Amino acid sequence: MKTSELKGAALDWAVAKADGLEFIVINGGVFIPDEDGVDEPYQYRPSTVWDDGGPIIDRENISVWARGNEWAAETFTPNHQGDEQEGPTILIAAMRCFVASQLGDEVSIPEELV
Repeated sequence: MKTSELKGAALDWAVAKADGLEFIVINGGVFIPDEDGVDEPYQYRPSTVWDDGGPIIDRENISVWARGNEWAAETFTPNHQGDEQEGPTILIAAMRCFVASQLGDEVSIPEELV
């Protein structure tokens, strides 16, 4: 699937994969297992929840700006600039940008998330 078309659980899955997180898919959602096994797995939604996506934007130095009715995002690091992506929200644009910078312009997404 093209990174520029990722959304919803497919985008959340790609972000988790790009970030090297340990995760599981339950009922079409991406979950982070509890490390000590006491609590339920945490649903991971970086494309819609600021507590999940915001730290990635900050850590990866992703710039985001308005472009017409959409948002655009681009990575800026000392050794890398590029991977510009767009989306209907800041988080979607930024998470697509992060995935593109780590996994490229196309990602193989599990069938249950497409």
